[in-house]
Amino acid sequence: MGPVEVHFVGSGDAFGSGGRFQTCIAIRSSDDLFLVDCGASSLIAMRQQKIEPRDVSKILITHLHGDHFGGLPFFLLEAQLVSKRTAPLTIVGPPGLEKRLIEAMEVLFAGSSKVEPNFDVRFVELKARTPTAVDSIEVTAFPAAHFSGAPSYSLRVETKGKVFVYSGDTQWTDTLIEASAEADLFVCESYVFEKEVALHNSYRNIMEHRSRLTCKRIMLTHMSEDVLARASEVELPMAKDGLTLTL
Repeated sequence: MGPVEVHFVGSGDAFGSGGRFQTCIAIRSSDDLFLVDCGASSLIAMRQQKIEPRDVSKILITHLHGDHFGGLPFFLLEAQLVSKRTAPLTIVGPPGLEKRLIEAMEVLFAGSSKVEPNFDVRFVELKARTPTAVDSIEVTAFPAAHFSGAPSYSLRVETKGKVFVYSGDTQWTDTLIEASAEADLFVCESYVFEKEVALHNSYRNIMEHRSRLTCKRIMLTHMSEDVLARASEVELPMAKDGLTLTL
Protein backbone atom coordinates (compact mmCIF):
# COMPACT_ATOMS: atom_id res chain seq x y z
CA MET A 1 0.00 0.00 0.00
CA GLY A 2 3.03 2.24 -0.27
CA PRO A 3 5.39 3.70 2.31
CA VAL A 4 4.32 6.04 5.08
CA GLU A 5 6.81 8.68 6.21
CA VAL A 6 6.85 10.02 9.76
CA HIS A 7 8.62 13.37 10.01
CA PHE A 8 9.39 14.91 13.41
CA VAL A 9 8.79 18.59 12.72
CA GLY A 10 9.10 19.31 16.44
CA SER A 11 10.31 16.87 19.10
CA GLY A 12 10.69 19.17 22.08
CA ASP A 13 8.87 19.94 25.28
CA ALA A 14 6.96 23.10 26.21
CA PHE A 15 10.13 24.96 27.19
CA GLY A 16 12.37 24.60 24.15
CA SER A 17 14.73 22.19 25.88
CA GLY A 18 17.74 21.47 23.70
CA GLY A 19 16.63 24.20 21.29
CA ARG A 20 13.92 21.93 19.92
CA PHE A 21 10.59 22.96 18.44
CA GLN A 22 7.39 22.01 20.22
CA THR A 23 5.47 18.88 19.35
CA CYS A 24 4.47 18.44 15.72
CA ILE A 25 4.68 15.24 13.70
CA ALA A 26 3.95 15.19 9.95
CA ILE A 27 2.76 11.92 8.43
CA ARG A 28 2.95 11.63 4.65
CA SER A 29 1.73 8.91 2.30
CA SER A 30 1.45 8.84 -1.48
CA ASP A 31 -1.75 10.90 -1.45
CA ASP A 32 -1.98 12.58 1.95
CA LEU A 33 -0.16 14.75 4.47
CA PHE A 34 -1.44 15.35 7.98
CA LEU A 35 -0.11 16.54 11.32
CA VAL A 36 -0.26 14.98 14.76
CA ASP A 37 -0.22 17.92 17.18
CA CYS A 38 0.65 21.48 16.27
CA GLY A 39 2.55 23.23 19.05
CA ALA A 40 2.96 26.99 19.13
CA SER A 41 6.26 26.89 17.21
CA SER A 42 5.07 24.47 14.52
CA LEU A 43 4.58 26.91 11.65
CA ILE A 44 8.15 28.18 12.09
CA ALA A 45 9.45 24.60 12.12
CA MET A 46 7.44 23.69 9.02
CA ARG A 47 8.87 26.66 7.12
CA GLN A 48 12.40 25.75 8.19
CA GLN A 49 11.94 22.13 7.11
CA LYS A 50 10.17 23.05 3.85
CA ILE A 51 6.84 21.42 4.65
CA GLU A 52 4.13 23.33 2.83
CA PRO A 53 1.21 24.16 5.18
CA ARG A 54 -1.32 24.24 2.35
CA ASP A 55 -0.61 20.56 1.64
CA VAL A 56 -1.82 19.51 5.12
CA SER A 57 -5.26 17.92 4.89
CA LYS A 58 -5.95 17.46 8.62
CA ILE A 59 -4.48 18.04 12.05
CA LEU A 60 -4.91 15.56 14.91
CA ILE A 61 -4.60 16.97 18.42
CA THR A 62 -3.78 14.88 21.50
CA HIS A 63 -4.65 17.48 24.14
CA LEU A 64 -5.26 21.16 24.71
CA HIS A 65 -1.94 22.49 25.98
CA GLY A 66 -0.16 25.24 24.08
CA ASP A 67 2.85 23.14 23.11
CA HIS A 68 0.50 20.67 21.42
CA PHE A 69 -2.33 22.76 19.95
CA GLY A 70 -1.12 26.37 20.30
CA GLY A 71 0.07 26.53 16.69
CA LEU A 72 -3.45 26.25 15.32
CA PRO A 73 -4.27 30.01 15.42
CA PHE A 74 -1.10 30.74 13.45
CA PHE A 75 -1.77 27.86 11.04
CA LEU A 76 -5.30 29.07 10.32
CA LEU A 77 -4.27 32.69 9.81
CA GLU A 78 -1.43 31.64 7.52
CA ALA A 79 -3.86 29.53 5.51
CA GLN A 80 -6.19 32.50 5.07
CA LEU A 81 -3.72 35.33 4.53
CA VAL A 82 -0.56 33.80 3.07
CA SER A 83 -1.23 30.42 1.48
CA LYS A 84 -4.69 31.54 0.28
CA ARG A 85 -5.95 28.08 1.04
CA THR A 86 -9.10 26.85 -0.67
CA ALA A 87 -8.99 23.13 0.21
CA PRO A 88 -10.94 22.03 3.29
CA LEU A 89 -9.12 21.42 6.57
CA THR A 90 -10.17 18.91 9.20
CA ILE A 91 -9.15 19.40 12.82
CA VAL A 92 -9.51 16.34 15.03
CA GLY A 93 -9.18 16.15 18.79
CA PRO A 94 -10.78 15.90 22.21
CA PRO A 95 -14.16 17.36 23.19
CA GLY A 96 -13.89 21.10 23.71
CA LEU A 97 -11.25 21.62 21.02
CA GLU A 98 -13.28 24.01 18.87
CA LYS A 99 -14.24 26.22 21.83
CA ARG A 100 -10.68 26.37 23.18
CA LEU A 101 -9.32 27.16 19.72
CA ILE A 102 -11.73 30.08 19.32
CA GLU A 103 -10.71 31.39 22.73
CA ALA A 104 -7.03 31.08 21.86
CA MET A 105 -7.52 32.89 18.55
CA GLU A 106 -9.26 35.76 20.29
CA VAL A 107 -6.49 36.07 22.89
CA LEU A 108 -3.72 36.02 20.30
CA PHE A 109 -5.41 37.85 17.41
CA ALA A 110 -8.56 39.66 18.53
CA GLY A 111 -11.38 39.27 16.03
CA SER A 112 -9.64 36.54 14.04
CA SER A 113 -12.12 33.82 14.99
CA LYS A 114 -14.97 35.86 13.52
CA VAL A 115 -13.43 36.14 10.05
CA GLU A 116 -15.00 33.64 7.68
CA PRO A 117 -12.17 31.73 5.96
CA ASN A 118 -12.14 30.98 2.26
CA PHE A 119 -11.95 27.27 3.02
CA ASP A 120 -14.09 24.87 5.00
CA VAL A 121 -12.91 23.97 8.50
CA ARG A 122 -14.40 20.80 9.93
CA PHE A 123 -14.03 19.71 13.56
CA VAL A 124 -14.18 16.06 14.60
CA GLU A 125 -14.38 15.22 18.32
CA LEU A 126 -12.90 11.90 19.38
CA LYS A 127 -14.44 9.61 21.96
CA ALA A 128 -12.21 7.26 23.92
CA ARG A 129 -11.65 3.82 22.41
CA THR A 130 -13.96 4.59 19.48
CA PRO A 131 -12.32 4.14 16.05
CA THR A 132 -13.17 7.19 13.96
CA ALA A 133 -12.76 7.41 10.18
CA VAL A 134 -11.30 10.72 9.05
CA ASP A 135 -10.99 10.75 5.28
CA SER A 136 -8.81 7.72 4.47
CA ILE A 137 -7.35 7.23 7.94
CA GLU A 138 -8.73 5.75 11.14
CA VAL A 139 -8.04 7.37 14.51
CA THR A 140 -8.60 5.81 17.91
CA ALA A 141 -8.15 7.84 21.09
CA PHE A 142 -7.08 6.27 24.37
CA PRO A 143 -7.32 8.11 27.72
CA ALA A 144 -4.05 9.67 28.86
CA ALA A 145 -3.14 10.54 32.45
CA HIS A 146 -2.56 14.23 31.86
CA PHE A 147 -4.70 17.20 32.93
CA SER A 148 -5.39 19.81 30.23
CA GLY A 149 -8.86 21.10 31.06
CA ALA A 150 -10.36 18.61 28.59
CA PRO A 151 -9.81 14.91 27.91
CA SER A 152 -6.19 14.15 27.03
CA TYR A 153 -5.50 11.32 24.61
CA SER A 154 -2.94 8.95 23.23
CA LEU A 155 -3.68 8.54 19.52
CA ARG A 156 -3.54 5.39 17.41
CA VAL A 157 -3.63 6.17 13.69
CA GLU A 158 -4.04 3.62 10.91
CA THR A 159 -3.12 4.71 7.39
CA LYS A 160 -2.12 2.76 4.28
CA GLY A 161 -1.94 -0.46 6.26
CA LYS A 162 0.47 1.02 8.83
CA VAL A 163 -0.17 1.84 12.48
CA PHE A 164 1.34 4.93 14.11
CA VAL A 165 0.79 5.61 17.82
CA TYR A 166 1.68 8.72 19.80
CA SER A 167 1.39 8.66 23.58
CA GLY A 168 0.79 12.38 23.88
CA ASP A 169 1.69 13.70 27.33
CA THR A 170 0.89 11.21 30.08
CA GLN A 171 2.13 9.59 33.23
CA TRP A 172 2.80 5.91 32.74
CA THR A 173 -0.47 4.00 32.42
CA ASP A 174 -1.04 0.48 31.15
CA THR A 175 -3.35 2.05 28.57
CA LEU A 176 -0.15 2.77 26.62
CA ILE A 177 0.32 -0.98 26.20
CA GLU A 178 -3.19 -1.30 24.80
CA ALA A 179 -2.87 1.74 22.54
CA SER A 180 0.47 0.70 21.03
CA ALA A 181 -0.24 -3.02 20.58
CA GLU A 182 1.50 -4.33 17.43
CA ALA A 183 1.99 -0.78 16.13
CA ASP A 184 4.56 -0.19 13.42
CA LEU A 185 5.84 2.81 15.41
CA PHE A 186 5.12 3.94 18.94
CA VAL A 187 6.26 7.50 19.68
CA CYS A 188 6.39 7.82 23.46
CA GLU A 189 6.88 10.82 25.70
CA SER A 190 9.98 10.58 27.88
CA TYR A 191 9.94 13.90 29.68
CA VAL A 192 12.25 13.01 32.57
CA PHE A 193 14.90 10.35 33.07
CA GLU A 194 14.01 8.65 36.34
CA LYS A 195 12.37 11.04 38.77
CA GLU A 196 8.61 11.11 39.13
CA VAL A 197 6.90 14.19 37.70
CA ALA A 198 3.13 14.57 37.82
CA LEU A 199 1.33 14.20 34.48
CA HIS A 200 4.45 13.08 32.55
CA ASN A 201 6.30 9.88 31.71
CA SER A 202 9.88 8.93 32.53
CA TYR A 203 12.49 6.91 30.68
CA ARG A 204 12.77 4.64 33.73
CA ASN A 205 9.07 3.80 33.59
CA ILE A 206 9.23 3.05 29.87
CA MET A 207 12.16 0.68 30.35
CA GLU A 208 10.48 -1.03 33.29
CA HIS A 209 7.52 -1.85 31.05
CA ARG A 210 9.45 -2.28 27.76
CA SER A 211 8.99 -6.07 27.68
CA ARG A 212 5.20 -5.61 27.82
CA LEU A 213 5.11 -3.40 24.74
CA THR A 214 4.42 -5.30 21.52
CA CYS A 215 5.05 -2.42 19.10
CA LYS A 216 7.60 -3.05 16.34
CA ARG A 217 9.51 0.17 16.94
CA ILE A 218 9.60 2.77 19.69
CA MET A 219 10.88 6.35 19.51
CA LEU A 220 11.22 8.68 22.49
CA THR A 221 10.16 12.32 22.26
CA HIS A 222 9.18 15.39 24.35
CA MET A 223 12.39 15.20 26.36
CA SER A 224 13.44 17.78 28.93
CA GLU A 225 17.02 18.77 29.70
CA ASP A 226 16.93 16.05 32.36
CA VAL A 227 16.84 13.38 29.64
CA LEU A 228 18.91 15.18 27.01
CA ALA A 229 21.78 15.61 29.47
CA ARG A 230 21.86 11.83 29.98
CA ALA A 231 21.39 10.82 26.35
CA SER A 232 24.42 8.52 26.49
CA GLU A 233 22.56 6.37 29.02
CA VAL A 234 19.39 6.04 26.91
CA GLU A 235 19.07 2.68 25.13
CA LEU A 236 16.06 3.58 23.00
CA PRO A 237 16.17 5.83 19.91
CA MET A 238 15.44 9.49 20.58
CA ALA A 239 13.61 11.76 18.15
CA LYS A 240 15.11 15.03 16.97
CA ASP A 241 13.73 17.85 14.88
CA GLY A 242 13.82 16.97 11.17
CA LEU A 243 14.14 13.21 11.68
CA THR A 244 12.20 11.17 9.11
CA LEU A 245 11.30 7.50 9.48
CA THR A 246 9.69 5.24 6.88
CA LEU A 247 7.11 2.69 7.99
